[in-house]
Amino acid sequence: MRNENVTPEKRRESLRQKELSNPSSSVHGSNLADLVGGLGWKGIFILLIIAELIIYSLFFQ
Repeated sequence: MRNENVTPEKRRESLRQKELSNPSSSVHGSNLADLVGGLGWKGIFILLIIAELIIYSLFFQ
């Protein structure tokens, strides 16, 4: 019953903190899932637009 009001971000952060307490399991301390999970859908949308612009500029100059 304790976890019914926990948001996915808080759950992810608590799991990350537990992982960081074990130094052998987490060498880098952060990964792409933490980055994307913290951005939300608007941040992911902006990153996709930027990536598309970079790819477009590389191929169609």
